[in-house]
Amino acid sequence: MWKILKKLKKREWSFVFISLIFIITQVWLDLKMPDYMSEITKLVETKGSKMIDIIEQGGYMLLCALGSMFASVVVGFLAAQVAAGLARRLRGEVYEKTMTFSMEEINVFSTDSLITRTTNDITQIQTLIAMGLQVIIKAPILAVWAIIKISDKSWQWTAATGVTVAELMLFLIIMIIIVLPKFRILQTLTDNLNKVTRENLTGIRVVRAYNGEAYQEEKFEKANTDVTRTNLFTSRGMASVFPMMTLLMSFLPLAIYWIGMYLINDASAPMDKVQLFSNMVVFSSYAMQVIMAFMMLIVVFFIFPRANVSAKRINEVLGEKTKIHDGNIVENNQKSKGTIEFKNVSFKYPDAGDYVLRNISFKADKGETVAIIGATGSGKSTIINLIPRFYDVTEGSILIDGEDIRDYSQDILHNKLGYVPQKAVLFKGDISSNIMFGENGESLTDKEKAIRVSEAIDVSQSREFISKMPKGEDSKISQGGTNVSGGQKQRIAIARAIAKNPEIMLFDDSFSALDYKTDRILRSALKNRSHKVTSIIVAQRIGTIKDADRIVVLDEGKVVGYGKHGELLKNCPVYLEIAKSQLSEDEIRKDM
Repeated sequence: MWKILKKLKKREWSFVFISLIFIITQVWLDLKMPDYMSEITKLVETKGSKMIDIIEQGGYMLLCALGSMFASVVVGFLAAQVAAGLARRLRGEVYEKTMTFSMEEINVFSTDSLITRTTNDITQIQTLIAMGLQVIIKAPILAVWAIIKISDKSWQWTAATGVTVAELMLFLIIMIIIVLPKFRILQTLTDNLNKVTRENLTGIRVVRAYNGEAYQEEKFEKANTDVTRTNLFTSRGMASVFPMMTLLMSFLPLAIYWIGMYLINDASAPMDKVQLFSNMVVFSSYAMQVIMAFMMLIVVFFIFPRANVSAKRINEVLGEKTKIHDGNIVENNQKSKGTIEFKNVSFKYPDAGDYVLRNISFKADKGETVAIIGATGSGKSTIINLIPRFYDVTEGSILIDGEDIRDYSQDILHNKLGYVPQKAVLFKGDISSNIMFGENGESLTDKEKAIRVSEAIDVSQSREFISKMPKGEDSKISQGGTNVSGGQKQRIAIARAIAKNPEIMLFDDSFSALDYKTDRILRSALKNRSHKVTSIIVAQRIGTIKDADRIVVLDEGKVVGYGKHGELLKNCPVYLEIAKSQLSEDEIRKDM
């Protein structure tokens, strides 16, 4: 938690200091009221007292109460400012840190856990700061000051107060031992509930298509029940504290008055009896302030464990060391732009025993198209994912424009690339904003952006369906692109890569949702427009890659064929086998 508190800014620490002043003022006013109450008691018990004197003391009590209320409002306002500011900054830091993660780090935490940490966990800390600033500072001051006030009174009353506080603290320690371990379990269970919910909502079409509602409901019910049971356990534990507090708060005044009864009865002089009665009233008020201080601390003690668990989870994210770092090349000033070369590249996923890729070597010169094909699981998509550095190679190197990609800053590297993922991803907004998504290192006017969008739509063969939409290029896209078909999503994703005007285009099986006619027309348009752009295409269809300058054939992570379509049909059995599954004998003989 201290690491989190270190993130408070000077302005927020100044708010804490101002709050301290108002808290001390509030405590002084709260503890001053019993003094006036004592005076009123003496005046009521003394013959000949004037009503104006009693009203005067009552007026002072009223002023103290109003002053205490004002101080409390100011402290609450400042505490809210500090808590909200810290929470906002934490959310920003966690989000920014997450954006620097490679796929390896994201998989360590899981998407669902990162969402929970960014929302629920930070809310727990915000609640603690908002309440703690008011209570943690106030309670010790109030308790110590009140104890000093009653220290010169009857030792019997002091003993009764001490026993009550001891019972309260003992009960608190027992509850912390029992309840505290459940808070971390609760956070983990909340992550799991988010995961199940997110999985169900994301895959709702598949769930319905396979009549899997009952199965998914069972999974959700189990996750929900686990959270509910743990929540009930912690809530019941916390709920039991308040009846105990009420019992002790009711018991203490009773004990004080019961002891006072004997003390007053044993006093001989009338004035001694009046003084003892006055002291008893004052002591009762101060004793209640002491108990109230400990009660406030107890409330914080029950908020603190969960917030502390949340703080640790947030620190885990902020403290995670990213394995992919920027290189020293921060300007795109290479003479040969668009060349890419794999040199003896081998790769295995973190914590995996076997290599996914072994000794991969090939080169694509500027303007060339290199295609990659192979059986499922042969490592095709892994090659594509290594180029933008979603992962770093385990052995060997990847060169772009003659420089190792690890020597580039990530901004410069990504500005060189146009990436179309296997699963097309669209963002909430309109078609134009999706096509011109992100920063490409260029400063374009609105007119130039409009031209880029229009050209990208034409090349990606998206004009036909976009023109039929209500607002054309300004038509809305829902989150995840759920209001367009799979083929339309792919074409918009391809248009996004084209509009970026990159040096190298990466297509990770990006034509799979297109019909053969659209696929052929789109590739032809790409070739005519992008003759200066290097393309790396991963595909399952022979028809998509047969016109590539060179084709890399993978089998179990190794290159088993490298050349043109016709050459591979003659020299590569793996490629010939793939071709036989897709092409007729006549087509194969013709291409050979």
